[in-house]
Amino acid sequence: MSMYPGHRSMGGAPPANGAASRLNELLDGIRAEFDSTLRQTEGYDHQLREQLQEMTVIRDRVYQMEQTQMTLKQKYEEEIAMLRRQLEARGGPPGGMNPPPQHGGPSQQPPTIGGNNNVFGAIMAGQGAQGGGLAPPPPPQEQQQQPPHMVAPPPGLGPPPPPPPPHPQSQFPQGYGQGPPPGSFAPQPPQSTQSPGPGKRAIGRPPAGPATPQINTPIPYNGPGQSPQVPTHPTPDQPRMGQQHSGPPLQTNALSDLDPERLPNHVKKVKDDWWVIFNQAVPRVLDVDLVHTLQHESVVCCVRFSSDGKYVATGCNRSAQIYDVASGEKICILQDESIDLNGDLYIRSVCFSPDGKYLATGAEDKLIRVWDIAAKQIRNTFQGHEQDIYSLDFARDGRTIASGSGDRTVRLWDIESGSSILVLSIEDGVTTVAISPDAKFVAAGSLDKSVRVWDIKTGYLIERLEGTDGHKDSVYSVAFSPNGRELVSGSLDKTIKMWELSAPRGMNAQPPLKGGRCTKTFEGHRDFVLSVALTPDNQWVLSGSKDRGVQFWDPRTGQTQLMLQGHKNSVISVAPSPTGGYFATGSGDTRARIWSYTRIAHN
Repeated sequence: MSMYPGHRSMGGAPPANGAASRLNELLDGIRAEFDSTLRQTEGYDHQLREQLQEMTVIRDRVYQMEQTQMTLKQKYEEEIAMLRRQLEARGGPPGGMNPPPQHGGPSQQPPTIGGNNNVFGAIMAGQGAQGGGLAPPPPPQEQQQQPPHMVAPPPGLGPPPPPPPPHPQSQFPQGYGQGPPPGSFAPQPPQSTQSPGPGKRAIGRPPAGPATPQINTPIPYNGPGQSPQVPTHPTPDQPRMGQQHSGPPLQTNALSDLDPERLPNHVKKVKDDWWVIFNQAVPRVLDVDLVHTLQHESVVCCVRFSSDGKYVATGCNRSAQIYDVASGEKICILQDESIDLNGDLYIRSVCFSPDGKYLATGAEDKLIRVWDIAAKQIRNTFQGHEQDIYSLDFARDGRTIASGSGDRTVRLWDIESGSSILVLSIEDGVTTVAISPDAKFVAAGSLDKSVRVWDIKTGYLIERLEGTDGHKDSVYSVAFSPNGRELVSGSLDKTIKMWELSAPRGMNAQPPLKGGRCTKTFEGHRDFVLSVALTPDNQWVLSGSKDRGVQFWDPRTGQTQLMLQGHKNSVISVAPSPTGGYFATGSGDTRARIWSYTRIAHN
């Protein structure tokens, strides 16, 4: 009897055959499904092998490209070395001209003052814009033997390695070599990773925490107004300066892009080892000439004129010098003999007292020394800063000195009492200070991209110049206008800004000023702006840059009048004479230079 209801038993054999047939059908189905899956797997294996083959081909191509690139690089470096040997055999670039600055990518953000980082050393060690950087100093016949290890200037520079033969190198870290001859490509500077050398003091950040409160409470800050930007490059339908064109004058400040060898004579002035390019887009109203070259034994960190314009002071390694402007004669060397003679001690800022009797110097050892020039003796020594001093300014009252330091403070000192009279703290390192002409206000630029202005008498913070129209990188230089109503600032963002200050109490401005806002942005430098100033007639803004250039700017239009190339390294410091007609420059090429500028008379 069947086990299943309704199933009739027909004997033993037939049911067995039916079960076997059913089992075979199931097995055939399984086999067919397995064969289908196997075919799919084989398809996947085939696709995988094809992809692996393609990856192998791509890898081989990449390897071939790498080999080709390495071959080209080696050939390129050999050609560069050959060109440099040819230049050295000739005694320098053709015509004695400094080659145009190398052009590279955008600047990288420099480190903040903290840890083992030296912010100024990092800039000169290759962490800045590629190509506008440091070149070797003058040829050996033009310079004296350099110490094997130097700290660069300021706002400060870092320690360099010894110069390797046969190419004398700058007193700065490796990473920036001699610029290429016109028409050739610039070599890519390697990134420096060296740390401060033995015995060097790294700039350390003070312990974390809020900055020291200001005296009383700062007034509210409402932010700057809108700043009109000055165009710097021609539009696509405009050719660059120096090319043939028709139509209106070219509106550009990018004089650093131009090759003087390709420019017509009427837009340039070429001398033995310096040259000037005049902006074709504006009427030519200035001329520049070299008056004196002041050779030093190290990097020239700073230059400053006396108030009567008769003398210029320079700061370099371990000493300050004073020169007669008329003759170029060195008349005084000021050096503290009590310091360690085996180490470096760069003087990063100098300033004369208004009566010309004293010279204040600020250095890496955190001390401010006020020298009696006639006696060549130290009159005052001010202690209090916890980090290197980067900037000094003497007030016109003849007794107040402002100082800025990496310790995040601005300090004011009285040379009569020999004491500190005010300490102003901010959130980041101070790179530059300036006292207003009426001695009522002190301004400071900082690594935090802002410019601050305080009332000296009360300690109130009356201006904080920043915001959407402010600088996009650290501020390295500030200067008041002769009337004290404007402030000019230079930054690592390669720009210069003109600020209109508000009418703080006591300024007695007529009519009242409109408020602290950026009124002009000057663009045209190819690299960090390290120093700015205004001429005493308020007619020109003067700037020095890591692109080795000096430019004169019209503060009313924002247009550059001319670009001067007269140094083989960064222009670290620029200073106009208070009496007009002259300006001085200090550079990493171990030279300071005194120049004249004159207005061209038009018939």
